[in-house]
Amino acid sequence: MNNDWQVNGLPLPGPLIRLLNSGRWRHPGDRALRQLIPWLDDPLDFMTTIDELCLHNRLIAQLDAGTMQFFQIRRGGAGQPIAMPWLDLDQAVFIAECRYAGDDIAVALDYRTSPIDPRVLATDTATLAQQHLSWRQVTPTLSQFIDALHLH
Repeated sequence: MNNDWQVNGLPLPGPLIRLLNSGRWRHPGDRALRQLIPWLDDPLDFMTTIDELCLHNRLIAQLDAGTMQFFQIRRGGAGQPIAMPWLDLDQAVFIAECRYAGDDIAVALDYRTSPIDPRVLATDTATLAQQHLSWRQVTPTLSQFIDALHLH
């Protein structure tokens, strides 16, 4: 696969590449997202170009340890596997983020389940009483996420 379609060293899934190339990887509307991800109260924005995906994921990779703890993000590397509700930053690509700074929400592809059709996770702010967020499955695969939002 062409390195131009990698983010964080992870190859983007074919369906996402096709949607990016055709301009169909776009925000489906707040209502559609809220129906699919009802626990997210705040609006999201999709990252709609490969440059935007690379930039935002590079910035997330530079988070300090305290911020990573708050967002329940760890780097797995060759060490112990990282289980849900944590996100393994080495096995994830962020595809959407909060529209307004401080909302602390995001959506990411989780390659721990499949490098070809990864599951889709979103932050869950219900755990804020515990001084951190957690990650919750939106759909078992990116293909199901795309279908649910009628992005074809």
